[in-house]
Amino acid sequence: MNSANTTRRYKTHRRTITETDIVTFVNVVGLHEPFFIDMEYIQQNMEGAHRKRFAPGPMIISLGMGLLATYVSEIIANTLKEQDVGPFGGMTGLQARLRGALFPGDTIHVECEPRLLPKTSRGYTLMELQHWVINQHGEAIADFTETLTFLPKESHSS
Repeated sequence: MNSANTTRRYKTHRRTITETDIVTFVNVVGLHEPFFIDMEYIQQNMEGAHRKRFAPGPMIISLGMGLLATYVSEIIANTLKEQDVGPFGGMTGLQARLRGALFPGDTIHVECEPRLLPKTSRGYTLMELQHWVINQHGEAIADFTETLTFLPKESHSS
């Protein structure tokens, strides 16, 4: 549970990424760049470990959000416990930093720390969910922060 002096870190289940996962994501979102669809290009123009298929950055972020999805209701409830807030207003921000690559066969999990920000002057409550996408070697390959908004209590009518 969160209080002013403690922060809880949540850890998700793991997921092993396949080449099919990467190819499907690339095709669904239309990232038809040679880095993701042309293995000859990759082998001729990339260095080291990047001379094989790797996941696009947006996929790493999407996987991080997806792995956390089954836990997010509990995280929000625990973080907002004893807070006077209205209904969920949506995700209003995302800041991300990619730190490493994700390859087929890698297994990842997410660690998340929620933080409440001070209420805005208009009475909105903002919650940050800091995500770390961590591979099987314990390396954070991405970190990103989602900002969630909760409306003022009085804006909610029963």
